[in-house]
Amino acid sequence: MDLISRDAQHVWHPYSALGSRLPVFGVQRAQGVRLYLEDGRELIDGMASWWCAIHGYNHPRLNAAVSDQLGDMAHVMFGGLTHEPAVSLAERLVGLTPEPLQAVFFADSGSVSVEAAMKMAIQYWIARGRPEKRRFLAPHGGYHGDTLHAMSVCDPVTGMHGLFRDVLPQQVFIARPEAVFGAPCETRHLEELAAALERHAHELAAMIVEPVVQGAGGMRFYSADWLRAARELCDRHGVLLIADEIATGFGRSGRLFACEHAGISPDIMTVGKALTGGYMTLAATLTTREVADAIAGGEPGLFMHGPTFMANPLACAVANASVDLLLESPWQAQVAGIEVGLQVGLEPCRDLAQVTDVRVLGAIGVVELSEPVDMRRVQPMFVERGVWVRPFGRLVYLMPPFVMERGDLDRLTAAVVDVVSSMRPGDG
Repeated sequence: MDLISRDAQHVWHPYSALGSRLPVFGVQRAQGVRLYLEDGRELIDGMASWWCAIHGYNHPRLNAAVSDQLGDMAHVMFGGLTHEPAVSLAERLVGLTPEPLQAVFFADSGSVSVEAAMKMAIQYWIARGRPEKRRFLAPHGGYHGDTLHAMSVCDPVTGMHGLFRDVLPQQVFIARPEAVFGAPCETRHLEELAAALERHAHELAAMIVEPVVQGAGGMRFYSADWLRAARELCDRHGVLLIADEIATGFGRSGRLFACEHAGISPDIMTVGKALTGGYMTLAATLTTREVADAIAGGEPGLFMHGPTFMANPLACAVANASVDLLLESPWQAQVAGIEVGLQVGLEPCRDLAQVTDVRVLGAIGVVELSEPVDMRRVQPMFVERGVWVRPFGRLVYLMPPFVMERGDLDRLTAAVVDVVSSMRPGDG
């Protein structure tokens, strides 16, 4: 029995059903910006493995970081113990993120880091004698993960978790930011946000946002002015601000962190995905001394969270190497070059009847269609053209590794134009 048949017997893929007839392709190895399939085909990877493999695959420096650490220890519990890779990574993250963020809590996935962020906010207010402040404010169009509380702050209407609506904590939602990236945010764009904070501040622990870029909830880019105003309004009403930088952190939007577009610092920030360069799962939740000290000073005097694989030494070691590699590289120029390549390459899609929008920011390119993509038909079409592109919903998008050269990027965008051109309104 071949790999794909064996896979179909027992393996459950993301957002899929066991034994689903959606196409699955076996990967034998990956190198640079290419995936090599078991059948001998090679694909230019336009997804960076869900946005995390910013340096490409099989990088010798990252390989060495894992190998060197493996010679010392692969894992050790973080309760009562510490180690150099974790301490060094915490110091790096504190040095790179906005200055008020001084405390680092390691998690083993992005969703878990969001859960930790939400628990921190709730526990902060309990310690401050305000246990009623336990709900969260979020804009529509957001996505923060698939665990229970993370799902509760994802878009409740157009998001992926409507099935669980009746069992999730009920949060407060406002319309997605209307002003687009690069445009000024007018007073009318802030009225609903201001009214929600005025009405609910007494019960809100925090507002959670994806800074400037709403990712898996719709791939929308909104005005940095809106984010700046949200920070000011949260301060005015005594509500913490959580910035979910899991998808945007480490250069994807053209800034090291998307908060920098607005020049703001959140009270709590989550990072993940590109943190390890795509080598293994690791995330972190950073917060201020004020939040950390309040939790330490309240009951029970400690933060009630602790994953088994927290601060895994292998993951921390490769994260240190990945961050250093990024900072030593001309990443700003690379991302700027990708941005130009995406703008030029995807421009022909604007003239297609089935396309409602084309938008680009940093190393993110999005073609929005009028109808959902038929994955059974479209996914093989991309593979036949020698590229790996994984659409979702009505979106065909690209988030390539930062090291991708212009020729490969042109092949990616040409494949998108070709495949989208073959689609007609009404056939998905």
